[in-house]
Amino acid sequence: IIRRTSSRFCLGVEHGDYNGMELFGVGTDRFIWMGYKPNDSGKIRIFSQNFPEKVVEFRPQEVPAPKSSSISDTWARFPYGVEYVLRSNGFDTSRGFDAVLMGNIPGGGMSRSASLVINLMLTMLEVNKKSLPEGDFRIVKMAQQVENDYIGAPCGNLDQIMIYYAKDGMGTRYDPKTNKVSYIPLGVDTNEFRIAALDTGTVRHGLEKTTYAVRVQECREFLALLQKNGYRIQSLGEVKDRKTYDEIIAKYGKSHPNLCERLEYLFFAQERFEAMVKAWREGNIAEVGAIFRRDGIGLRDEYQISGPELETMVNIARTIPGVLGERMLGGGDKGASGAILRPDAERSLRNAVNTGYKRSYPQLADKCAVHVVRACKGVEVLEGLL
Repeated sequence: IIRRTSSRFCLGVEHGDYNGMELFGVGTDRFIWMGYKPNDSGKIRIFSQNFPEKVVEFRPQEVPAPKSSSISDTWARFPYGVEYVLRSNGFDTSRGFDAVLMGNIPGGGMSRSASLVINLMLTMLEVNKKSLPEGDFRIVKMAQQVENDYIGAPCGNLDQIMIYYAKDGMGTRYDPKTNKVSYIPLGVDTNEFRIAALDTGTVRHGLEKTTYAVRVQECREFLALLQKNGYRIQSLGEVKDRKTYDEIIAKYGKSHPNLCERLEYLFFAQERFEAMVKAWREGNIAEVGAIFRRDGIGLRDEYQISGPELETMVNIARTIPGVLGERMLGGGDKGASGAILRPDAERSLRNAVNTGYKRSYPQLADKCAVHVVRACKGVEVLEGLL
């Protein structure tokens, strides 16, 4: 059996998941594939085409301790973490299996780690003849536990939701207050626009080692400060009315300017969220692109989570007629930027990246790439191919 899990493209609100905000995005057709079969060896053996440390082999129930130094620089932390979390949640993980793994998801910004974790989790459950109802939110929660509790990456659940629930040609909307997932059909033919992931050729080595972790801590710090001073909120995403926002900025703008900048991005991105969803539903791709672009400026200037290579890609894309919007993607620092464009702009965008970006970063010339992707289903089992 081969299981295929997708990447994702977030349309809003990037970094909203750990701030209690609604989310909207699509699964995209860059994938991780894993072919597997049970064995009777009592061992889990996984070969990966993508990592220098190609083979991971271990016995279930004998994985390293969570967040230990021995797992910090090996991709084995993902299968270790999946086994550990499933077992901690009462699932049998005792049966071994052999697997071959490969993928073509860029190394930052399109949720390669979340795709891998979901693939491993569904596979490990199936090998042990366990399953959860389709769409069961426990898969999202346990996949997040792998990242948070075992690996130590302080991620939210945006990536897991956008991959696990993704459907062909649909936008996925998530409400954190109810855990409700709904689907927004696109009001225009998908042939009328393109989504591009602009891989900078850089690799981000885990969210726990990046500016992402700093921003998570800053948001927690500001939330605690506001709660201490009488604001009855459980997340920064609950600051929704302009009067409260203005009051907070006036009170803390001088003493905590950086934290107020983080809130500035979140507040106005949340204001733009409904406009983004409405434009998607109505097929107004020009407006989707314009909001995507404005979010990118906020991520760069207010949330300050981008990086030089990401912004070079963004600046190149912005010069191309027919590119409707562009910004960094994902956790920040390194990885990929994204763009929404008219079909006739694709060749010009590729040519501009091929010249402008490679001249700016000649050391990344053989690693950068433009991936034009489409919205797709997040999880599929492909039978009869092996």
